[in-house]
Amino acid sequence: MRNQKAAVFRRFPFTIILKESRLEAPVSALRLKIDPGAKHTGIVLVNDANGEVIFAAELKHRGFVIRDGLTSRRQLRRSRRSRKTRYRQPRFLNRTRREGWLAPSLQSRIENIKTWVNKLRKFAPIAAISQELVRFDMQLMRNPDIQGKEYQQGTLTGYETREYLLEKWNRQCAYCGIKDVPLQVEHIHPRAKGGSNSITNLTLSCQKCNSRKGTKDIKYFLKKDLSKLEKILKEAKRPLADAAAVNATRFALFEVLKATKLPVETGSGGLTKFNRSQQNLQKTHWVDAACVGKSTPLLNIKGVKPLLIIANGHGTRQSCRTDKFGFPNRHCSRTKFHFGFQTGDMGAIRLI
Repeated sequence: MRNQKAAVFRRFPFTIILKESRLEAPVSALRLKIDPGAKHTGIVLVNDANGEVIFAAELKHRGFVIRDGLTSRRQLRRSRRSRKTRYRQPRFLNRTRREGWLAPSLQSRIENIKTWVNKLRKFAPIAAISQELVRFDMQLMRNPDIQGKEYQQGTLTGYETREYLLEKWNRQCAYCGIKDVPLQVEHIHPRAKGGSNSITNLTLSCQKCNSRKGTKDIKYFLKKDLSKLEKILKEAKRPLADAAAVNATRFALFEVLKATKLPVETGSGGLTKFNRSQQNLQKTHWVDAACVGKSTPLLNIKGVKPLLIIANGHGTRQSCRTDKFGFPNRHCSRTKFHFGFQTGDMGAIRLI
């Protein structure tokens, strides 16, 4: 660009275009890697030949905003039923849902990722896609001998289970609540007294608490703190909410990626953590995306700054607006203003 041989083609994502073609310099194919999450999704473009990260982004979803909007609509709908309004004939079969239907908050997440996949394919020579299909391999955690013993008993031993426990127990000791210390996988009901290796019988503990508990039964160990005992036993049986959201949409997103006609590689969350730990990389959404799949090379992330993307939607179609108590008091205007401007306004830009 300094030599006037290229110009800015697009600012977000930042893309340049050459002013003269260079046929003698072939363009390397890139791999699009995606680490989907319930709140954030990491998106990365990696050159498999040299491991260079070309582009990185973190996409923030708006699932909770959609959920709150649907809740508000439901409350308004219920309030109308108690008011005297004109008679409207009942609608017939208006609750049918097509096969593969997902809740709007989950469908929004898939559409956000799909939008950026299509956008990046316009600007970059993407030849393959890698997706973290499962956050946790639940079957292998419940029964390590179900299949693939080499996978479970090789260098990846414990990565699936430990990553699940770290997220479920908020990366802290279940007994004393201490954080930022080495945590050990601990059996709630001790193995010496018949406890199993099931994921529902595992928790995280610091070295001090693990030594104090030893082979004691948890009811005896926490007999002086019944509230904590009840909390731990309840938490052990609770499924991971974020993991459930990811699992509900994983195959729908997989089908969307397959529709691009590009080869799609899949991997698990345990494999992602293994790749990141092997290269001693910090844990962020975009770094996790770069570590997805078995094809992960030795990464070069020097100087990479991720693009932070927030999904804001396209406005609202709600006609009736309410006050802070939920009572309807005004109607939505047909004109939309943003910082004093509206669509169609003419303006001038002053260059400094």
